[in-house]
Amino acid sequence: MSAKNVVYTHGHHESVLRSHRWRTAENSAAYLLPHLTPGMSLLHVGCGPGTITADLAALVAPGVVTAVEVTAEALALARAEAERRGQPGIEFRVADVHALEFPDDTFDVVHAHQVLQHVGDPVQALREMRRVCRPGGIVAIRDSDYAAFAWFPEPPELDEWMTLYQRVARANGGEPDAGRRLLSWARAAGFAGISASTSTWCFATPEDRAWWGGMWAERIVKSDMARQALASGAATDDDLRRISEGWRRWAAEPDGWLSLLHGELICRA
Repeated sequence: MSAKNVVYTHGHHESVLRSHRWRTAENSAAYLLPHLTPGMSLLHVGCGPGTITADLAALVAPGVVTAVEVTAEALALARAEAERRGQPGIEFRVADVHALEFPDDTFDVVHAHQVLQHVGDPVQALREMRRVCRPGGIVAIRDSDYAAFAWFPEPPELDEWMTLYQRVARANGGEPDAGRRLLSWARAAGFAGISASTSTWCFATPEDRAWWGGMWAERIVKSDMARQALASGAATDDDLRRISEGWRRWAAEPDGWLSLLHGELICRA
């Protein structure tokens, strides 16, 4: 995944994929959509299970979207989503964002969602994204900022979850508070024309709380993060079960509210 020895914190357990498949171009790339026109060529870095990818391909058709992931196994998830939708105009490549195997000035748009928080050298990744983007094109990045998440009520188990996630993600070589660092990273990568913004995901209806809280209640005991936390000694089985129950109690609260902040950049190549 990176120039350094980085471990992907989330992994690909079904509880993780359930969250990632919820993502659409509308709820995860709204800041980019006004800049897209039919016929554009677009590189989607870290395409995940491909729901955003397929949306973007529909928006730029008859242009082509090139979807990349770090392993063939991860890329197969996006390929399956495109096949399920019958969405044409997508090519699939295994690639490392730190050393993209594309010529200079290849794409009109380069897009990455929730990627830079998981790579070993975000500045180098952005340099590569800039290199393969055509002059005057757009590099669009969006990453969450875990320390800026806010919730109510405030069960202590969710504070434990946050502390544990921060510890595990950083031990894996990532930066969970990437959102606030995007502008700094982009400037270090050589970008000058940068438009910065933020947006949030908000979960406050009973249905949304049940889905998000239930998803994390499962992830904290079954995903790769749980395995990593146990293996490193950052948490015990009892700790993870307690955090899981905390998520379920939060989800059951009629006053429950959760906001997840994201940083966003539109960078002109």
